[in-house]
Amino acid sequence: MQKRNAGQVVFVVMFIILMASGIAAAQSISRQNGANDSSENCYKCHFQIKSLKEGSKHAMLSCAVCHSGTKEHVQSFRNKPVTAIDQAVCGNCHGNQFKSFMRINYAAPARKEKGLPAGRSPLQEKLLAPHGFTKEHNEPRAHVFMVTDQFVVDRFIGGRFQYKKGFAGVNQTGKAWDVLYDTGRELPETAKAGNATCIKCKTTDHILQWKYMGDKDPKARWDRSSDIVAFSKATQNPMGCIHCHDAHGAAPRVVRDALIDAIDRDGAKTFARDGKTDLKVVDFRGFRKIGVMGKTDSRMMCAQCHVEYACNAGFEFDSGKKVGYDDRRTNHYPLKNANDILAHYKKLNFYDFRHAVTGARLVKLQHPEAETYWGSAHDRAGVQCHQCHMPKAKDQGGKLYTNHGVIRPIKSIKEACLGCHPNSSEEEKHYQIETAQNYIRGKMRKAEYWLAKLIDTYEAAKKAGVPEATLAQAREKHEEAHVLWEWWTAENSDGWHNPELARASLTASIIASKKGVEILTGAHP
Repeated sequence: MQKRNAGQVVFVVMFIILMASGIAAAQSISRQNGANDSSENCYKCHFQIKSLKEGSKHAMLSCAVCHSGTKEHVQSFRNKPVTAIDQAVCGNCHGNQFKSFMRINYAAPARKEKGLPAGRSPLQEKLLAPHGFTKEHNEPRAHVFMVTDQFVVDRFIGGRFQYKKGFAGVNQTGKAWDVLYDTGRELPETAKAGNATCIKCKTTDHILQWKYMGDKDPKARWDRSSDIVAFSKATQNPMGCIHCHDAHGAAPRVVRDALIDAIDRDGAKTFARDGKTDLKVVDFRGFRKIGVMGKTDSRMMCAQCHVEYACNAGFEFDSGKKVGYDDRRTNHYPLKNANDILAHYKKLNFYDFRHAVTGARLVKLQHPEAETYWGSAHDRAGVQCHQCHMPKAKDQGGKLYTNHGVIRPIKSIKEACLGCHPNSSEEEKHYQIETAQNYIRGKMRKAEYWLAKLIDTYEAAKKAGVPEATLAQAREKHEEAHVLWEWWTAENSDGWHNPELARASLTASIIASKKGVEILTGAHP
């Protein structure tokens, strides 16, 4: 008993020391920012901040930890304070989390195209022609590279942005424009598919300068239609801590506007436990919104980015009319799974592009990990994203913290799996994951084969003079087969997040493609 009490005393003392050092660091920042105001001065106008901060883990921190120029702002609201929102600010107190976020995972290769012969989608160029993703569409890597990887990809802005150090800069972390430069010239065989809404998922830099949903507003510096070069050059940091953690009260949260809009609309049930979520939406003077949680739900937090979403200009299904960035459909989260996604977009009356050969109205899918996970075996068991991808770790001093490096479970079986499966070995779990992925990759290849067969058959049928009415039926089958296939090349787990859904939708894609081929081969000019 005495040993246990002594251990508890040591733990408490260490905790107090750590807290004191964190507070001391924050107070030092406050002094550097020239703060002599109290939080009460801020609360007179920012009453919502008071409700978030009081009684929280950050209650003792001065507003000047993150906001400089507060003294002048209190004197006149026309003097706007400067808000520091990059990860290094939080890293002053949360060093382990910050360091793990910035750590490079060399097991995740850079610029590995999905369209390679051994990649996730070998026939990508044929099936996505003429979309910009055919120019370069890569496997993802660590979050620390999410901005620079977006900017240098050949489909983004004509290849203008390049590494200052060439390929020696591919593992360089830090501010985007310390790593990259603008060549000022476009390269051949590139595309210009970049847009402001897409960048908003990759960074939190513009959270105070972007109105809810990216609508135009005199108080907003940026919106959905913003010049992509200017917007890119104003972006320095990958997604910040404040994407998922409220800076005022330290509560888990979401800030991505289209996710909040979708949950408000009809998506809460997809994240519900026992029929409800505890997400509270806070509206800041009609300009922006955040969603604050009582307890962590990383399914929602990760769904800020790891979802299918519309972010670019497109067209209407019924009329073919152009949908521009003035339309909120260019910042839209469906929150539907693979089987329901096409029906949703038809109801929304939005598609991305027409196929180069068939003219089918195709939806370009993004990275629907969140929707794929719904209803899976792990989801039904109550497992959240962070338990597999952000497991607990210990630093050199034995302090426990959450790894913010976002690991790949198959590369870290012990940390990701064995906590819930203690009776399994690393080899056994690795074998099971690999088996499921092998099986689904096989279905992905078969779906690709039959989609390519449908495209080739369509081309031959059109040349042979098959009537337009028949061609139209085949195009509808192409539209159906496409989303059921591409969902899984865009989703990054090779089916592991939900093998049952993967098999069902991929086989449905094969059936739709075969039906299209049958329609065309059975027709007569």
